[in-house]
Amino acid sequence: MKYWLFLAIAIISEVVATSALKSSEGFTRLAPSALVVVGYLLAFYFLSLTLKVIPVGIAYAIWAGTGIVLIALVGWWIYGQKLDLPAILGMAMILGGVAVINLFSSSGGH
Repeated sequence: MKYWLFLAIAIISEVVATSALKSSEGFTRLAPSALVVVGYLLAFYFLSLTLKVIPVGIAYAIWAGTGIVLIALVGWWIYGQKLDLPAILGMAMILGGVAVINLFSSSGGH
């Protein structure tokens, strides 16, 4: 169970880092730039711990899919980016895929 927590930390760290990347303005602002570096270091560290138990394809699919949806939501909420119906439907399909992997795949390292 702790490896799923590690995966969640990896996802959240990656979302924080990617969100800060926009605010770093090309790494010209110190605080957001530092947050990018620390966030990605944490993301890859915790992802590497996850891979001790969860297969790389499954872990990466969950990490990337969940990250895509969360980044889109951060863009909408913080940066005022628009999400049209196709974007919302696409994100719903991504989350559906993540749910299928978690609920029905026997290769998920459970």
